[in-house]
Amino acid sequence: MLQFLLTWLATAVSLIVTAFIVPGFTIVGFSSAIVGAAVLGLVNAVVKPILILFTLPLTILTLGLFLLVVNAIALGLVSYLTPGLTIAGFFPAIFGSIVLTLVSGIINQLFANVDSSY
Repeated sequence: MLQFLLTWLATAVSLIVTAFIVPGFTIVGFSSAIVGAAVLGLVNAVVKPILILFTLPLTILTLGLFLLVVNAIALGLVSYLTPGLTIAGFFPAIFGSIVLTLVSGIINQLFANVDSSY
């Protein structure tokens, strides 16, 4: 349970950091980031595997680069479903997905050491 809460908090902080770095990616407040992190988790669990399955031939043809587009579509869906989280277009969604992945990975690595002590 602690790991789940830490991951949720790390994703919310990652969304805020991404909003500071990427122009066109805005978050109104921390509550929007918390809701956005929950919606992102649901979209990654339900919608993204379906998108990956439908776009598998194109993903294979582009040697996996089309997954960036799938991530941008998923992030755009999160922005549509979350009040207070806006993405201005396709390219901010692509850059936002790249930055979000990097920042989230770094923050999750920092939180991974916290949970291992229990």
